[in-house]
Amino acid sequence: MARKLLVLLILLIAAWPASAQELQCDVVVNSEQVQYTDRQLFTDMQTRVFEFMNNRRWTSQQYRADERIKCRLLINLTEMPEIGVFKANVQVLSVRPAYGTGYESTLFSFIDKDWTFRFSNAEPLDYAENNYTSNLSSMLAFYAYMIIGMDNDSFGRLGGAAAFDQARSILNVASSQGAGYAGWKAFDSNRNRYWLIDNVQDPQFLPFREGIYTMHRQGLDQMAEKPEEARQNVLGMLTGIQRLQQQKPNAAILRAFFDAKADELANMFKTATPAQKQQAYTILSQTDPTNNSKYEILLKR
Repeated sequence: MARKLLVLLILLIAAWPASAQELQCDVVVNSEQVQYTDRQLFTDMQTRVFEFMNNRRWTSQQYRADERIKCRLLINLTEMPEIGVFKANVQVLSVRPAYGTGYESTLFSFIDKDWTFRFSNAEPLDYAENNYTSNLSSMLAFYAYMIIGMDNDSFGRLGGAAAFDQARSILNVASSQGAGYAGWKAFDSNRNRYWLIDNVQDPQFLPFREGIYTMHRQGLDQMAEKPEEARQNVLGMLTGIQRLQQQKPNAAILRAFFDAKADELANMFKTATPAQKQQAYTILSQTDPTNNSKYEILLKR
């Protein structure tokens, strides 16, 4: 009897889906612009950042290995003003699968030009919630929660609220204890970490956050089975984004949205009805003139 119970327990454990960390993050450190003889330092930096992002449980949510959020950090080191101190611009990207297809949609794309941090391969890269340990760990943790928040918003309406609260907490601690590092305060820039989290938590930006859900669950996830309905849902979302852009021109999160979605939106409506093409072009060319050359494909018959 005991043996049968043991066998049953083993089978139940084997059938239970294994939980994993939230992120599957690729990390690239480009050090070509920095003159420093010990190149192993940069290899160690890449490894340590990779481990920091991937080996940590950021939330209490349960993720299977195949559900981990695919993302990428491209850390382009630009300067070493003193030994152990680095300046960089960093591109943060995350993708999300579209239901029923092999397509991966870029969900979040942002270039942060305000990275200054200390790094030594002799010191641990630690993170403690609600405590400041270093500017590097704060910036990495901030973007981990931004990535998770955006992903959760895309699967459930306003589902990223808890992750965005964590990002806000990191910003508050870093801006008060971070020894004056740039990127954490409103006056540092009009497109930085402060404005990213301020935008997504501003009630006026609810059309954007609800639009992320509409774009993905009612748009991309429906494209394989109901393409016309999916495009119409996305057009409704874009109308809301257009109104928001008129109220909040040059908002950091809206720029990040179009940086991520311009190519995808052009391709989505390329095979739409003439009426949908015209409506999409009118909205996109007015709301995102930076990428107008990409949207001009919608004018072709």
